[in-house]
Amino acid sequence: MTPEELLQAFARTRASLDGTEVTFWWTGDVYSWAPGEPYQRLFGFEGLNVARLVQEEAPGAYQLLTREAAFYLDPVTREIQETWQDKPVVHVWNDPANQKWRPFPVPMTELGDQVCFSLEIPLAYPSPLPVAQYPDNSADDTYRALELFQFFAPASVLATDSPSVPATMSWTRMSPWLPWMERGLRPGGLTFHCRGRKLASYAEVPERTRAYIAARHPEFAQAPEKWTEPNETSWTYFRRLNPPADRPGA
Repeated sequence: MTPEELLQAFARTRASLDGTEVTFWWTGDVYSWAPGEPYQRLFGFEGLNVARLVQEEAPGAYQLLTREAAFYLDPVTREIQETWQDKPVVHVWNDPANQKWRPFPVPMTELGDQVCFSLEIPLAYPSPLPVAQYPDNSADDTYRALELFQFFAPASVLATDSPSVPATMSWTRMSPWLPWMERGLRPGGLTFHCRGRKLASYAEVPERTRAYIAARHPEFAQAPEKWTEPNETSWTYFRRLNPPADRPGA
């Protein structure tokens, strides 16, 4: 397959070529790691991404317009947590979480009657939370993380001309401690390990989660209508909630 054909196959798996909104939902857990300490399951994790694919004028080029919400859960009861060790939990409210796609050789593996698209995304860029301004919330002036995605689709359906195909996914993320955990310079970090699927509609999101979103940020039930930037992340969202000017000593 050419890069254009590969991207189109991936686009049908991740979203829908006809611009229909697509909701991916996932669930999993968050583990801690630190030198000399045992691995611990700190949180459950549940989230969703609502996306709309827009084809650009350039051949084979797309915009993926998305909002993304995710919630830290009690690891046993699986209820959404509002505090952790007497600290307020800051959930994920990323609006927008957009992407621009151009043809590239999307890694694809044939697995019998399934096809797997795998994306390995190492991140390293200036942290929105410099240590000098956020000594309790940040351990490095460079944000570093590793995002590992796998999207699985039936090979037989990809052979049709359907604009969208059923899909499941897995996601692993290695990241620093979350800012609201107030770990400062303590060595270590987190590993997120989740799995999920493309839903038939947003209505298939678990009722508890839909109610939580409706009560706080109902706009996350839909994808954005147009391209905006920059993207929101957990780190930029924390900065917006806690501006540098409000920090002690600023």
